[in-house]
Amino acid sequence: MAKDHTSKDPTSEAPTKALALTSGEPAGIGPDIALAAWLRRKELDLPPFYLLGDRAFFAARAKILGVPVELADVTPEQACAAFAKALPVVATGETATARPGQPDDTSASAALASIRQAVDHVRTGRAGAVVTNPIAKSVLYRAGFRHPGHTEFLAELAADGGRAPQPVMMLWSPALAVVPVTIHLSLRDALKQLSTGLIVATAGIAAADLKARFGLAHPRLAVSGLNPHAGEDGSLGSEDIDVIAPAVEALRKDGIDARGPLPADTMFHAAARNSYDCAICMYHDQALIPVKTIAFEDAVNVTLGLPFIRTSPDHGTAFDIAGSGKANPSSLAAALRLAARMAATKPA
Repeated sequence: MAKDHTSKDPTSEAPTKALALTSGEPAGIGPDIALAAWLRRKELDLPPFYLLGDRAFFAARAKILGVPVELADVTPEQACAAFAKALPVVATGETATARPGQPDDTSASAALASIRQAVDHVRTGRAGAVVTNPIAKSVLYRAGFRHPGHTEFLAELAADGGRAPQPVMMLWSPALAVVPVTIHLSLRDALKQLSTGLIVATAGIAAADLKARFGLAHPRLAVSGLNPHAGEDGSLGSEDIDVIAPAVEALRKDGIDARGPLPADTMFHAAARNSYDCAICMYHDQALIPVKTIAFEDAVNVTLGLPFIRTSPDHGTAFDIAGSGKANPSSLAAALRLAARMAATKPA
C-alpha cells in the first residue's frame, strides 16, 4: 500500500466533542451502518459519535436487523459519556416511518432535519464535525429540494444568509486523495465549465485545507491533463496548453507546489502516488475511477472549503440491501475516523 498522502503526523489525541452523524435516507442503509458501526466500535477503533434522528425509528430498524443495540437519548454534550454503553441519539423532532428500501413521505423531512441540526451543532461548538450518511436525491427532489446534492446544501447552510463558500469535493483514502474540478456534469458540460480560474480556485482550496485540516505544511498537488497524454503538445487538443498549464503556473506563483498538466494514465500507479499528496483531476470519472479501484472499501468523501469539517462514506443508499444486515460499515467507519482526526489536527 502506498503511504498515507494526507497524514504526515497523525494525531492520537482523544476527541473532546462527539461527531454529529446524520441519519441519511431513512429507507436506505444509513441507519443500518450506523447501528453496525456502533456495535463494532472497539474493533473499528471509532471515536464517539451520536446519531441524529428518530429514536423509535432506529429501535425499529435494529429489531428488523436483529441486532442488540442499546439506544440513549442525549444532548450533543452528553454523547461522549454515553457512547461506551449505548448508541447516543439526539432527537431532531422529525418522525421517520419508512420501511427498508421504501422511502415514504417522512423520508425527506427526516433526512434534511438531521443535516441542518448536525451543521448547527458543529457551528455552535456542540459537536466536533459533521459526518453524513447517504441521501436519496430523487426522494428529496420530489419534496422540493433544489440542490444538486449534499455538498451544495451544506454550502448554503454554511453561508447562513451570506455568500456561500465554494465547496470542493475530495475523495480521500490512505493510498490516494483526489479532487475533481468539475463534478456531476456530462463530459460535454464539464468541458464547457472547465476554466483556468476554476482550476486555480479548486486547487487553492484543496491546498489550504490540506494545510489546515490535514496538517501538511507543504502539500504537493499533481494536476492532471484533460486529453490523452496531456494533449501531446497540442496535437490531441489545446485545453492542456491553453487552460490547464496557465492554472498550474498561477498556482505556483501563489506559492503552491503544483505540477502538470500530467498524463492521467500514468498518475495513479504506486510510484507516481508517492510523489504527491493530492491529485487535481479535470472531471468526475478521471478522479473517482482510480480512487474507487484502489480503495473501494475505505474511501471517504470530504467536503473542503467549508467553515466546518464534513466527511461521508463513499457510497449510496443501497435500497436493495437496506434492512438485510448485508451493509458494510467500513466506509462509514473510515469517515468517522477521518473526521475525528481532522478535528484534532493543528494547522501546519
